[in-house]
Amino acid sequence: MIYHSTRNEQLTASSTHAVLQGIAPDGGLYICDPAALRFDWRAALEKDTLSMAADILHALLPDFQDMDRLVRDSYAGKFPTSDLTPLTPVADKYVLELYHGPTSAFKDVALSVLPRLIVAAAKAEGMKGDVVILTATSGDTGKAAMEGFHDVPGTRITVFYPYGGVSAVQQAQMATQEGANVRVCAVRGNFDDAQTGVKEIFAACKDKDLHGAMLSSANSINIGRLAPQVVYYFRAYGDLVKSGRIHLGDVVDYTVPTGNFGDILAGYFARQMGLPVGRLICASNANDVLTEFLTTGRYDKRRPFYKTTSPSMDILVSSNLERLLYLVSQDASCVERLMRELNTQGWYQVSGWMLEQLRSVFGCGCCDDAGAAEVIGRVWREHRYLCDPHTAVAWAVAEKHTREGVPMVVLSTASPYKFPAAVLHALGEASGDDEFAMMEQLHALTGMDIPKNLRGLEGRPVLHTDVIDKDAMLDYVLSDVLK
Repeated sequence: MIYHSTRNEQLTASSTHAVLQGIAPDGGLYICDPAALRFDWRAALEKDTLSMAADILHALLPDFQDMDRLVRDSYAGKFPTSDLTPLTPVADKYVLELYHGPTSAFKDVALSVLPRLIVAAAKAEGMKGDVVILTATSGDTGKAAMEGFHDVPGTRITVFYPYGGVSAVQQAQMATQEGANVRVCAVRGNFDDAQTGVKEIFAACKDKDLHGAMLSSANSINIGRLAPQVVYYFRAYGDLVKSGRIHLGDVVDYTVPTGNFGDILAGYFARQMGLPVGRLICASNANDVLTEFLTTGRYDKRRPFYKTTSPSMDILVSSNLERLLYLVSQDASCVERLMRELNTQGWYQVSGWMLEQLRSVFGCGCCDDAGAAEVIGRVWREHRYLCDPHTAVAWAVAEKHTREGVPMVVLSTASPYKFPAAVLHALGEASGDDEFAMMEQLHALTGMDIPKNLRGLEGRPVLHTDVIDKDAMLDYVLSDVLK
């Protein structure tokens, strides 16, 4: 399997090099054609979750050796069940719970694997120096990445997050992270500023002498982060078959709360690999740039930025959309032009033909904070199921896209205990300023267990307090890499 840049088919790489490098030298993202894979999806569904994951990752990343052992070592002791991502029936839908890992966010599924992929890739590529992981986070990626990479030999990780743009629990998770190879820094700006800054660092360091080190990424711009996310689409489908709710070959729709377009793109990969995915519904919060794009074909980042109760979706530049544009157009020059227009004028417009192709698979919708709160309260009252604001956004959009006779799977991306203030408000409860006290209040109200990793945060020493302007990100990274 040969990977190449979304912006230049001539810039090729093996799967090990693509994972190690993270982003292509021209700023594009590494891509393969999942539709061209020889993959027996029916056989994969018959296997346990870890064996299924190994098969899928081997198909997508064929240059890695002993993928079965790598997968099993990655997940050992990190999830309470071997299924990793349980599927729970709620009303007329199915909730795919992705948050049962060590940081209570869906990113754990992929970021449990990525560190071992990068270490294996570095060995395969003959790397001698450290691999330096740079990550921008809107809340969950940072902690999950640090949890995976802390004290991993041969790696260092720096996480940037928007100052004041994550929940108090998310900030506490990052600020208290231990590890001699870990740095965390708040950026004055929003997530897009942090993400753009990381991309600019990669570009600026392309020809720099980094004293033997190499930069890579833990964001879903790294194909090694995206590939493991494909697995839970297969797992959910297999669970529906095993429970007798569908027959093998029936289509299933999925609604995904997304900002950076990685999680929903993984569903598109699954579809291209043969899984009977019907519609992929893109759910946005008030930052509805993706809803507008999938409706009109116009992507315009020149719009108000809103801080919402679903901060992991507070994104205006959806990096992974670039991969979808290539897969639909099969034209790297077209993608390069669109990305250049986005960078220089702040918007682009795809052709009518491309929009038609996109809309044949993707639906979309948006839900603001008030709508998400209404869903949280209603689903709890009527079904005794508690969800976080991101899941509530997806549920609200799914209600408008559920088709008669077609199961709808709603991806649940975080524990409600990561956003206790928003959840308590949605349940009609008064709350104070202490989010740890709010967790206990929410537990007393609902009886739902607080995840151990969150309960243990209170009282842990704060280890990371750096705050910088967005223009200082490059110097911040170089001060560590070149020391």
